[in-house]
Amino acid sequence: MNQIKGTIGRWQGAGLMATTLLGTGVFILPQITVEKAGTGAMLAWALLTIAILPVTLVFARLASVFPHAAGPAYFIERAFGRTLGRTIGLIFLLVVPLGSPAAILMTFEFVNALLPMSGWSQVGAELVVILGLLILNLKGIQVSAKLQFGLTLGVVAVVAILFGAGGANLTDLVASSSFASPDMNLVMAAAGIAFWSFLGVEAMTHLANDFKRPEKDMIPAMMIGTVLVGIIYLACTLLIILVPTQDGVAMIGVFDRLLGGYGAQVIGILGVASGLATVNIYCASAARLVWSFSQEGILPKYFNQLNQHQVPVRALSAILLVMAAVMVLTYLGGYDLEHLIAWTNGVFVIIYLMSMLAAARLLKKRYLPMVMLGSGFCIALGIALGANMFYAIALVSILFPMLWWQKNHLVRKAVTREAI
Repeated sequence: MNQIKGTIGRWQGAGLMATTLLGTGVFILPQITVEKAGTGAMLAWALLTIAILPVTLVFARLASVFPHAAGPAYFIERAFGRTLGRTIGLIFLLVVPLGSPAAILMTFEFVNALLPMSGWSQVGAELVVILGLLILNLKGIQVSAKLQFGLTLGVVAVVAILFGAGGANLTDLVASSSFASPDMNLVMAAAGIAFWSFLGVEAMTHLANDFKRPEKDMIPAMMIGTVLVGIIYLACTLLIILVPTQDGVAMIGVFDRLLGGYGAQVIGILGVASGLATVNIYCASAARLVWSFSQEGILPKYFNQLNQHQVPVRALSAILLVMAAVMVLTYLGGYDLEHLIAWTNGVFVIIYLMSMLAAARLLKKRYLPMVMLGSGFCIALGIALGANMFYAIALVSILFPMLWWQKNHLVRKAVTREAI
């Protein structure tokens, strides 16, 4: 039987976690939150970072105790049965081929800052990126882990250098800046925007079996990555507040003012790399889920194959082909995928909430306070999303009855065969 053998450690896992969360927003979201809430953006990021920690801890504990390629779908199946678990797994699969191309389109905002392109030339470049993701993943997740750990260090280094460059004037900048009492309505609105930066904590659970020691390394890796990301976003937000610029991408202006130039090149390259790292980890996670479902008979056996590097190549190729098709159809139809981001958010709210409820049944009682905090956070976010939850609710409403019928149909067939 095909099994995935763990190859990555704690710090590589922390790098994967951090780059997954930094994504396309590392140098964009702080600017948007400052525009929304002014200096209150600092409070928004601080509150959001604190609120996401219980969710991260619960996911990490579930993955360390129940490592499985299906991730949240497996946790929910163990807690509430096969039908609901598989429903959650399928809604995740249905959102990745749409959300990932949207992330690539957003990443190309950084590409266009370095090398302007449009039309079929941009579509061609996007398809080359998808091909690059296939090549990168063929050698196994440990290669991606090492590269993404290096990328995380690069982002941290740039933020640290910016603080160092402004260190002599930092006290004066803080003193000259006006930190008025924040408007909590604007703070919460900014936090709602900032939540996009923490979509992805569940993706690491699909890779639990890729860890050498998931029972020891999952919690430290995921918590270190999440805390590090919160600090990076807080630091970028503070820099934007203290060093105002007129540039379209504020962090490029901050870099140019503090270091004398080359902001477009440095910030642009890191922005592109971080965005592609996010897409990469979601493709790897989704491929492992397809592989797991093929083993269980939910999806065709065709996907039940690993290469010599323990990569489910057929599953990965299928996902990337769908992404490529979406990229081309988006251009041909003149569609805008950005509105799907809000629908994607709703899907993840359901995945997070159901995972928290599963944890209440699967984990020891000492984790119950964290589970309750995580559940409350998910419910509050779902209420805030309002009508944007419709897509996620519609998916569950369609898939759950179909899978329930499939399960009962197979049971009836088995009973009939035994009777004969």
